[in-house]
This record gives sequence, structure tokens and C-alpha cells, in this order.
Amino acid sequence: MSRERLSTQLIHHPYKPPEGFEAVAPGVHKASTVIFPNVQALRTYDWKDKSGYTYGLHGTPTTFTLEERIATLEGGAHCVLAPSGLAAVALVDMAFLRTGDELLIPDNAYGPGKTFAEGELAAWGIAHRFYDPMDPADLAAKISSATRLVWLEAPGSITLEFPDIPALVAVARRASEGRERPIVTALDNTWGAGIAFAPFALGVDLSVQALTKYPSGGADVLMGSVVTRDEALHRTVLLCHMRLGLGVAGNDAELVLRGLPSIELRYRAQDAATRELAHWMQGQPGVAQVFHPALAGSPGHATWQRDAQAAGCLFSAAFDASIPQERIDAFCDSLRVFKLGWSWAGPISLCAPYRMSAIRTLGWPHAGGLVRFAIGLEHVEDLRADLAQALPRLRS
Repeated sequence: MSRERLSTQLIHHPYKPPEGFEAVAPGVHKASTVIFPNVQALRTYDWKDKSGYTYGLHGTPTTFTLEERIATLEGGAHCVLAPSGLAAVALVDMAFLRTGDELLIPDNAYGPGKTFAEGELAAWGIAHRFYDPMDPADLAAKISSATRLVWLEAPGSITLEFPDIPALVAVARRASEGRERPIVTALDNTWGAGIAFAPFALGVDLSVQALTKYPSGGADVLMGSVVTRDEALHRTVLLCHMRLGLGVAGNDAELVLRGLPSIELRYRAQDAATRELAHWMQGQPGVAQVFHPALAGSPGHATWQRDAQAAGCLFSAAFDASIPQERIDAFCDSLRVFKLGWSWAGPISLCAPYRMSAIRTLGWPHAGGLVRFAIGLEHVEDLRADLAQALPRLRS
């Protein structure tokens, strides 16, 4: 009979389940403390190459598994997970930028990433400028000797212009020639998700995603990722990630792992419904232009045809300048199936109105308001009917 008291017996119970268990879903491992078999192991185990475990923050079997699958999804070799998509963007900024450096950002980029540059990065002595992503010559003109990082986004946030990524990357590479610190190119690939196009085939150094969107698919988890093929770039990101103390929870990793097997099916289904609704929407009264890369006439359509194979779940509608913002807001409020909310790629369709003058620095061609629609998994005819019953609110 053991001399240990009950609490000690329960905490240090000797039973270990038999090895060899395998199921459809990967196991969920959660830990802060990791137990080492001996002092030698404590001193020598290395988490950086995934050859060992040292502390829960630096990886568990669950997070390592998710990182490897996201790297495969993106066509990369290395992946680091972050607590959100914005955290992944900020991680890249902090990993590669120092005081005196300059960051170039597409004018149509994800808004919170621009705000991080205007706030924290500026306070740290890191300059930033916005460039026109549809004009490689504008990027070339704005690159300076201080430029260290160029962000790309395909398509643009909210307005969905599809840029010529290879041309923009080529500009950055030419400007890097002879530099001790070459310019790094980082793509926000949340929309493409590794399905619409292969980011590294287009030449980028880093591909960043909000796993909150397509990989999760459930609108119930926050997570981001940074993927690269380059070992040195990965090590720079990884060590910054470690110093910042970033990590993701095992249960959140489980949710993304659960969503990954169906990501391509969901992407294709949402893509098909979105194209149908975007085509229909551009013929409705009061709509000045619909933005969707697969629509002829949408900015960057020809580039999308060349470089991509799918088009995601988003489209945006710019309304006639004669329609006041309060009518556009009333249209959004009268939708029944569509809900008002940020984010996208979940099961529920969403919409959100934007004042473009407040989020663009280089100008915008339409004077009227704009609404972005994110198509979920509802039946396309129910979504069309919902839009049709709400459109009269634009005029009454």
C-alpha cells in the first residue's frame, strides 16, 4: 500500500494509457509546464526545430501539428501561429523593422494593420507610407533607402482590387540589389487562404493569414499564422514570437484543425454563391459598381484570371452618389438573413457599410457609399431574396 496521501496519489498517478491510439481528429494537448525526464533533457531539448518540447508557449503536439498543416496549405515550409490575424501582422512588423526603417503599405490594406503602423510603429521611430497597389511604378517611386518591409494584399481589403503580385515583388527585389538588409515582402493572404492562388509561386517572402477566417470556418476562434519557405526569415519571426510571449491555446488549435479538412469544400461553395450574387447585384438599380475579382471590369480582373483559380466569399457594392448614407444604412438594417458584423468566411452571411473617404489616403473614384458583403453557407436564393427585399430602402 502506498504511503502517499490521496492528493499526492491522484496528482502523481502511475497509470499511463497504452500507446497506439489513433483517431480521425488529432489529440488535443494543453500545457504550460512540460515535464522533462531528466536534467540533461531539461538543458538540451530544443523547441525551435520541433525536435522537443520545453514549455507550452513554445509548442505542443497539437500546435506543432497545426503549424505543419497550415504550412502545407500555403505551400510553405515553416509556420508560426499567433493569437489573431492582426497579431500575425504586428509580429512580422516587429520582427523585421527597427528604428529608422520604413514600411510600405498598400492604400487598400487591412485597416488595423495600417493603424498599427500609424500608432505603435510611428512611436518607435519607424516610418510608413502608403502606395497604390495597382501601380507598380508608384511602389518603385516610394521605395527609399530606409525601406525594409513591403506589405502586399490580394485582393485589397473592402474594395477587392487584385494587384499584380509578381510585378510588385519584382520592384522590391530590384530595389534590394546590393543592400545589406534586403527588402522583405509580406502578403496578407487571408482571402486567398492557400486555395485561390499559391502565394510563394508568385514570389512573396512571407504569407500571413487570419486563421479566424477560412481555416477555422466557424466564426468562433481567433488565430493567425506566418508562413515562409526561407529558414532565416522563419528564424527571425520565430525568435521575435518567443520574445513577445505569443502563443495559442490548445482548444483553439483544435477548432482550426477541425475546420481544415472541409476548407476547400467551403471555399468553393462560398465562391460559387458569391459570384452568382455579385453578378446579380451589379444589375440592380442604385448600384454604381460591384467589386469582385471574377467580374469583368472589376479592378485587377485580368491579373486575377492570370494568377488565381478561385475568388472567395466577398464582394462590395458602391452605390450611386445620389443615395445618402442614411438610406444605405437603412438598407443594411432591413436585411434579415444577412447580419451586421465584422469578419467573414463563417457560416453566416454578413454585411458592413463603409465611408471610403475615412479609410483611403490616395483617393477613391466613387462619391457614394459602399457596402461589403461576406457570403456564408446559406442557400444562394435565400440570400438573393433578402437583398431584393432590402434594396427598395435605398430609395424610400
